[in-house]
Amino acid sequence: MKITDCLAREVLDSRGYPTVEVELSSENYQARAIVPSGASTGEGEALELRDGDKKRYQGKGVLKAVHNVQKQIAPAIVGKEFVQQSILDGLLRKLDGTSNKSHFGANAILPVSMAYARLNALENKKTLSQSIAQNYGTSGLTLPVPLMNIFNGGKHADNGIAIQEFMIIPAGFHNFSDSLRAGVEVFHELKKILHKKGLTTAVGDEGGFAPKLSAEAEAGPGSHEKVLTLLLEAIDVAGYKAGSQIFLALDCAASEFLNKEKTTNTEYWFEGASRPSHEMIQIYEKWISHYPILSIEDGLAEHDWDGWASLTQKLGKKIQLVGDDIFVTNPEFLKKGIDLKVANSILIKLNQIGTVTETLDAMKMAHGAGYTTVISHRSGESEDAFIADLAVGTDAGQIKTGSASRTDRLAKYNQLIRIEQSLGARAKFLGKAAFKI
Repeated sequence: MKITDCLAREVLDSRGYPTVEVELSSENYQARAIVPSGASTGEGEALELRDGDKKRYQGKGVLKAVHNVQKQIAPAIVGKEFVQQSILDGLLRKLDGTSNKSHFGANAILPVSMAYARLNALENKKTLSQSIAQNYGTSGLTLPVPLMNIFNGGKHADNGIAIQEFMIIPAGFHNFSDSLRAGVEVFHELKKILHKKGLTTAVGDEGGFAPKLSAEAEAGPGSHEKVLTLLLEAIDVAGYKAGSQIFLALDCAASEFLNKEKTTNTEYWFEGASRPSHEMIQIYEKWISHYPILSIEDGLAEHDWDGWASLTQKLGKKIQLVGDDIFVTNPEFLKKGIDLKVANSILIKLNQIGTVTETLDAMKMAHGAGYTTVISHRSGESEDAFIADLAVGTDAGQIKTGSASRTDRLAKYNQLIRIEQSLGARAKFLGKAAFKI
C-alpha cells in the first residue's frame, strides 16, 4: 500500500482542549484517527507535545505536533509503500529518535500509526478489528466485558473522594449487549438514588457522577465505602444481583494521593490520615471481603514497587490487580513487573507508548506471562472508536471506556454493538472468565 497524502489538523477532545487528527490517503481510500489525552498520567508515558503558548487554549495548543506531522513525518512517508504496520511504526520511531517520542510528540506519531491501521484494513477489504486480529494472531471474535466508570473521584472530579473511578462490571451475562444494557440501567438507577438524596448528578470527565458526599473539603473515614454502598443499592434497585451478575472495580490512581509531605513514594494521604503501603493493602483486603470487588487498578503508586509486590502476594489470587501508571503500556516496565511478580493485569492505553505496534508488543508480553489486558480510553477522548476494534481484534476480553453518558464514551460502546452484530453467532463473550481469578 502506497501512502499518497498525509494531513494533520488541530481538533478538540472531550474536555474542549486541542488534540491531533491525522488523515492518511492511499490511491483508493482515506482514513483518519484522533489521539486521546490523559489527565492522570504516569511519569513513564510517551510525551504529549503541547505548544505552551498561553494566548492559545491556555497553552494547550498542539500546533507544534501538527507541524511535526506535516513537515517531518509526511515527507518521509508520502509516496512510499508500507506492507505492514510494524514497518511504518518502526520508521516513525526512527525518525523521532527518542525513547519517549519527545522529538515529534506521541500525539504526532500515534494518530499516523492509528490512521495507517485503518487504511491498511480498508486496502485489504477487512474491518479494523479483523485486520488487527490478523496482525496480532487472534480470532478477533471476543467482545470485551465493560468496566463502566459510574462514580468519579480523584483528578476526574472535585468532591474530596481520593479514588478516581468506581466501576461496575456486568460480567454475569451471556453476551455483550445484555452486559452493556445492565450497566446502563444501573447507571440510570444510581442517578435517581443520588437525586433523591439531594446530591448532584453532574458528571465528570468520563461520564460518571461526581457528587460531594460530605460538606467537608476532604472525605473522611468511611467515605469511600459510602460510594460502594451506593453502587450496591443501584444494582439492587435495577433488578440485578451483585456478586453474580454485576461486580465492582476500582481505579485508585494512588500516585495522585501520595502524601506530598513525605519524601518516600510509599506513604498515602487517604481518608484524612497518612497511611503507609501496608495499611492501604489492609484497607483493600477489608473491602474485597465485604464487597464484590473483582478488580483494583493502581492500588499503589507507580514507584512503590515493594508495596506492589506485597499487594500482589496478598491479593493477586483473589482479584485482578491492574497496573496502569506503573507499566504505562511499556514492555520494559511490564517485564520488570513480571520479574518482580507485580500485578496480574495491565491497562492498555495507546498514547502511553505511542504506536500501534508497541501497544500490541506490550499485550503479547502480558498474555505470554498470563496477565490479563484491559483496553482503556483516556479522560480526554474523542469520537474516535479505535479502542473498540482493538479490544475485539486482540481478544483482550475487557474494555474500560467510561460511563453510560457522553458521546465520546458511547461511541466506543456503539462500535462494539456494531461489531457484535456483524459477528453474529460467532461472537464470544467471556464474562467473569475474562478476569482469570
